[in-house]
Amino acid sequence: MTGNKKRKSKGRFRNVFQLFKKIPLNIGTFIFGAIFIYMVISVVLYITADHIESYQVTAGPLARNQTYTALALREEKIVSAAASGYITYYARENSKVAKSGVVYTLGDSKTEAAVEELSEADYSRIRSSIAGFSSSFDSSNFYNTYNYKYELEGTILQYSGLKSNENGQAPQNVGGQAVYTAAQDGVILYSTDGYEDITQDQLTGSLFNKKNYSIKNLQSSQKVSAGDDIYKLITSEEWSLFIPLTDEQTVQLAGRKNIRVKFLKDGSTQVGAFSILTNEDGDFFCKITFQTGMIRYSNDRFLDIELVTNTRSGLKIPLSSIVTKDFYKIPKEYVTHDEENGNAGFNKKVIRNKKESSEFIQATIYQEDKEYYYVDSSTFQEGDIIIKQDSQATFTVKETKALEGVYSINKGYAVFRQISIIDKNNEYCIVETGTNYGIAQFDHIVRNGNTVKEDDILYN
Repeated sequence: MTGNKKRKSKGRFRNVFQLFKKIPLNIGTFIFGAIFIYMVISVVLYITADHIESYQVTAGPLARNQTYTALALREEKIVSAAASGYITYYARENSKVAKSGVVYTLGDSKTEAAVEELSEADYSRIRSSIAGFSSSFDSSNFYNTYNYKYELEGTILQYSGLKSNENGQAPQNVGGQAVYTAAQDGVILYSTDGYEDITQDQLTGSLFNKKNYSIKNLQSSQKVSAGDDIYKLITSEEWSLFIPLTDEQTVQLAGRKNIRVKFLKDGSTQVGAFSILTNEDGDFFCKITFQTGMIRYSNDRFLDIELVTNTRSGLKIPLSSIVTKDFYKIPKEYVTHDEENGNAGFNKKVIRNKKESSEFIQATIYQEDKEYYYVDSSTFQEGDIIIKQDSQATFTVKETKALEGVYSINKGYAVFRQISIIDKNNEYCIVETGTNYGIAQFDHIVRNGNTVKEDDILYN
């Protein structure tokens, strides 16, 4: 058995040898063989090499601003019908009504609203309003269609309806219906939700639960009884937002006097007075008070907002990417410039044939302060002497300072790039943009900076 195995083995080698003998030996064979060997070596080197994880530099704040659902409270007054009858509204919802301005009429029978011919400007505003509603329509909130219907009817009536006389007085009646005016000026709304009388002293967590929240539309009925709620008036420009806070959020926001708020509904921002409140149960709430902008959100009891607390922005990088590198400190008065291209550098003292002279050394200046330039340590050696331009003064290169930076790998090898940190947390930091020999958005850097050295050729 053993002899048979040996004979079979010898037979296989003999067959392989004969196969190689059949390969023609010419220049093409040698070229193909060289390429094949090169590919094998490259694959082996790639497999055995240390592969470096890269990170693409992004721009923005260190962390996203937190978003909240805020409760809006205003000075709101519900107005009841002065008598029974059929009602016709003349004031447009979410508009400012003046004191003694016409709001509605009441009569014993249905009647058409007293309207006049609309102007072309009125038609233009109405078309613009319809287009705006159409573009922002959300089928999941179809009930807004009915709200808009009433708002549009009010708009048409306001543009074409009852006018005050020369003395600023509204008519007493029209078409057999009594005319009723506003007792004070304010922003008019035709809905209630039960939050009108809530004050900051009554804040509880349950008020922020929108599951049981409902709105009652006051325009849905054409006939009303005396004492029925028929409209609501917001009587002050001052309004406030309230947000329930966790203990951690309370600590983070404590000490602020003002804060910028971004309204996610329309993307606008506004600065309000900030304070933190607590109720009898020990729950914390923040209060943000505004003096303007109330009418933009007068229809909204709950608003999704973003508290703009992370205002610092820059280039975001991992802390693990940061390394330090030593740079020589050279006084700024020793710098000179090449006469041909204007590049910065220094005159280095050299001795040739026992004669002293100076040699211009172009230098990469990574950073500067009031007194010193910080020069790449590969430019000089410790003990080199620099001569001041047009002077006999000299400076000995010796003192160094460590600068923070990262390794850029845009070119396939590690290149130190200096950074200046603006802010940081446990994992990331943001650095300034536009620094000398720094990094830019979309650059690729080494994620773990301590795993490489400068000029290392990297595979990523």
